Amino acid sequence: MSAVELTAAEAARCALRAGLPLAGERHADVAASANHIHAVISTLRDLDFGETLPAAHAAHPAHPVRAAHVVEREVADASL
Repeated sequence: MSAVELTAAEAARCALRAGLPLAGERHADVAASANHIHAVISTLRDLDFGETLPAAHAAHPAHPVRAAHVVEREVADASL
């Protein structure tokens, strides 16, 4: 977690500035959620993925190998 965390009052001001006024009892929960999200993103930024392809790339329907497999299955299903 960063050295400077979002306070409940800052969360309320940010939400109001974004046009999303918060009820008073939600300020602390929203600040805690924002701080948690920030911590997770900071951790992810610190990871070294090297040459690892994103999972979405390998599973994307436009991926040539996957696309060919899907077309073959559709052709086989249509001929039944």
